[in-house]
Amino acid sequence: MPLVALATGDPGGIGPELCLKASAELAGLCRPVLFGDPTVLDQHAKACGMNVGFDIAAAPDRFDWRKPGVKLCALDQFGDAPFVLGAVNAQNGRAALDSASAAIRAVQDGHAAAVVAAPQNQKSIALAGIEFDGYPSFVARQTGMAPEDVFLMLCFDDVRIAHCTLHTSIRRSVALITFARVRAVIGAVHGTLARIGVAAPNIVVSGLNPHAGEDGLFGDEEQNIIRPAIVAARKDGIDVEGPVGADTMLDRPGVDAFIVMLHDQGHIPAKLLAPRRTAG
Repeated sequence: MPLVALATGDPGGIGPELCLKASAELAGLCRPVLFGDPTVLDQHAKACGMNVGFDIAAAPDRFDWRKPGVKLCALDQFGDAPFVLGAVNAQNGRAALDSASAAIRAVQDGHAAAVVAAPQNQKSIALAGIEFDGYPSFVARQTGMAPEDVFLMLCFDDVRIAHCTLHTSIRRSVALITFARVRAVIGAVHGTLARIGVAAPNIVVSGLNPHAGEDGLFGDEEQNIIRPAIVAARKDGIDVEGPVGADTMLDRPGVDAFIVMLHDQGHIPAKLLAPRRTAG
């Protein structure tokens, strides 16, 4: 079974509890390994009335899977400093990203097949003075990629929604939507679909403006930026359609992935259609 690295997220939030409970439920599907502070996890377990024993190792490849206990790659994130459940502070922010970084390194070292990261707290990370606008750009920086070359795709059931822009203001998002960026996300989505076994993937791209601009009546980004990027992708052999109105896009059957321009164009329908079941 594949080994999955679970980054425990913000110690003051729900992340450690989720990872502890998920570890028990996932035992028959994969080999889950938690990355976090044992003191924090023990306190969460007691708060939830869970009787948890830990099997601790320095690296995921050091575990004896015949032994009982939640597998934990222990990180000393607090030392002698006090830890308080529910607190929003810099130490929790640093700890959340420390867990994620360690889990990502496990995949890079060939010890894990995938990372699942529990929720972080944006305020805690900001208090730590760390530049952070979400896990996608964080993963990019950790793996030596340019953040602008990495895009988030939400998945639920058979629906996949990729985002051209993500955690930034609407004003900055509009400025970020260029021919090169739209063409890049189309290429990234097409490549990802091919890697996960989707034969001859079909992609649909949304517009930016209401009703995809209505031929320039409500904005010209569709005519000047998005449509030319789609045309260029088609010339490269990609089956892609659009731009179409984001409000009606998901009604189209037989689409392997959708691409939206803005965070809320994708997140709102995903969380309405699949509350608590959407993976990014």
